[in-house]
Amino acid sequence: MRLVAGTGAFRRWRAATAGNVDSAITTKGQATIPKAIREHLGLKPGDRVKFFIHPDGTVVLLPKLPVTALRGMLKRHGPRVTLEQMQAAIAAGATTGCTPRRSRKRG
Repeated sequence: MRLVAGTGAFRRWRAATAGNVDSAITTKGQATIPKAIREHLGLKPGDRVKFFIHPDGTVVLLPKLPVTALRGMLKRHGPRVTLEQMQAAIAAGATTGCTPRRSRKRG
């Protein structure tokens, strides 16, 4: 989830943290993500995050989701299709509308 000023999520976060969330950078360049932010993003130990730098200079921190988190996002329409049916449909689509090439005359 992204904290964008003016959104309900941002207002709830700001109310919960009073807008004051600080973190210090260690000599190794590491910083602790404050508990309020970790809880808001659902981060657990070992999770990975991505940083995005926008042209206006703002930085966005988002959790890096594993592929398994995408499971169930798309709804299926119609019956299940087997691999053989998919391959047959691909083969039929590849030959539909094709006309044989004329051979070039060599001279």
